[in-house]
Amino acid sequence: MNSTNQYGRWTPFIAITIFSLLVIFSLFNIQYRSKKYHAQLFAQDLAQLVTVFNQIDNECIIIDFDYQKNIINFLTIKNFVGSEVGSMNLSYPDKWQGPYLDDNPTMQEKEYMVVRTNKGHFITPGDGVELPNGKRIGVDIMLDEDADIAALMADDNALRYNGKALAIPLNIGAQRCPGGSCATDMFRDYGTAVFVAKDRYFVG
Repeated sequence: MNSTNQYGRWTPFIAITIFSLLVIFSLFNIQYRSKKYHAQLFAQDLAQLVTVFNQIDNECIIIDFDYQKNIINFLTIKNFVGSEVGSMNLSYPDKWQGPYLDDNPTMQEKEYMVVRTNKGHFITPGDGVELPNGKRIGVDIMLDEDADIAALMADDNALRYNGKALAIPLNIGAQRCPGGSCATDMFRDYGTAVFVAKDRYFVG
């Protein structure tokens, strides 16, 4: 009788403990899935953007960008005057076929950017964006001219999460590779599931 009463006393505590553990496990699982989903969104946006810039470079030849960090907020422009659209300078502006997108992609309400470094141009999330690994662009990850973004793309504590690179090289003008395959090969080398083609993108 005594042991039965003691068991009965512990039953609510055991039930609450099991329930709490299930809730914690569920929250952890949801958070992990959410991070994976956000990494997938980054990959999709980057693939779309590099495809658009490759198209622009093939048609108009991109000379350079005005700044070290260039906000991508000009791909919805239909017409412009001169040889510069946004912060991007073109050799053949008359061949512009915009708008290239209905909306400029954003993450956490911040546009992506083209970053110029000593090792080339890269498309990255904008300053202030928090990555799935908890790092924040411009706070934990500094993308200045000396930044080795290619190395950061291979670092899970930087521009990489769950096997996906969170930035992508942009080969323009003299940096372009024969057949336009460099971005595709480099993206594949960093283990991301995104493969970029000349006129399309998809996520595997």
